[in-house]
Amino acid sequence: MKKKLFGLTKSQLEVVVKDLDLPSFAVSQITNWLYKNHISSIEEMTNLSKKARELLSEEYVVGLEEPIKESSSVDGTKKYLFKIEDGRFIEAAYIPEENRKTLCVSSQVGCKMGCKFCATGKQGFQAHLTTNQIVNQLRSIPEFETVTNIVFMGMGEPLDNLENVMNTLEILTSEWGYEWSPKRVNVSTIGVIPSMRHFIENSNCHLALSLHNPFDDERSAIMPVNNKYKIQDIIDELRKHDFGRQRRISFEYIVFHGMNDTPRHVKELARLLNGLRCRINLIRWHNIPGADFIGTDEKRLVEFQNELKDKGLLTTIRASRGQDIDAACGLLSTKELLKNKKS
Repeated sequence: MKKKLFGLTKSQLEVVVKDLDLPSFAVSQITNWLYKNHISSIEEMTNLSKKARELLSEEYVVGLEEPIKESSSVDGTKKYLFKIEDGRFIEAAYIPEENRKTLCVSSQVGCKMGCKFCATGKQGFQAHLTTNQIVNQLRSIPEFETVTNIVFMGMGEPLDNLENVMNTLEILTSEWGYEWSPKRVNVSTIGVIPSMRHFIENSNCHLALSLHNPFDDERSAIMPVNNKYKIQDIIDELRKHDFGRQRRISFEYIVFHGMNDTPRHVKELARLLNGLRCRINLIRWHNIPGADFIGTDEKRLVEFQNELKDKGLLTTIRASRGQDIDAACGLLSTKELLKNKKS
């Protein structure tokens, strides 16, 4: 099987060019074709010599894959299904708003973290996505050229697939790649501390931390990873780094009735995050089969937001998008995978 050029970083392409004994300037030619001119075949790289294209074609293809299914929500959100080898599937969600067009991408097939409130976590872990498979979610959708922001909040724990996610960020933000501002990219994590530290030190993209409860025992009950990486340790790690004025830390917080929306949770969140420049995003609970949770009602949600604001915490309520097509937060799961298993 031929290898894929799309998704390779500049340093990886330098190795390819050297191995094929091509001139060193071919690296910039290839990156331009892949990430600026958006070609889909090696033959389209017309400023490479015919011999160079033939040598490349013997071992490589560009390697783009279109989604196999598109679902559209009444609110304009679209969900794209991609087929991965070995009968596996991933999903990405395109969320258009007035001032931005956001793509929520997946980083793994399934997830090993086992959060009790997440449909993807109930699949278990099948595979890490390659850099090609992550960036392809952007490149291969019809709205590719309209996307203004990317969030790594789809299937999987991004920082559990650190190398491929970091390579993706390099392609998105480098001058030889898509040249996006890091401010347009937000990477989510549940708090895998060593990988989070690497990300903070080697990228300028925004960070979103899935918090959901400030008390260790309660967080551990719904997020098993907290048994290894305690929430106080995660916050202490964040405090060690200078994020500057342009880089944002946000805390994602699904609000459950009676479980994490009480005055004592407000008090503990204020203590935990005191002095940390950040934002809390409150998220409505979207029910998934087999999950025994009750979402906070709208009245209490607004009260909770105001109580956090009164403590000096910048707090917003995230709009739910794409719920009717299972594209909202926590719902990305692959029914196609279950169909495939049954068949």
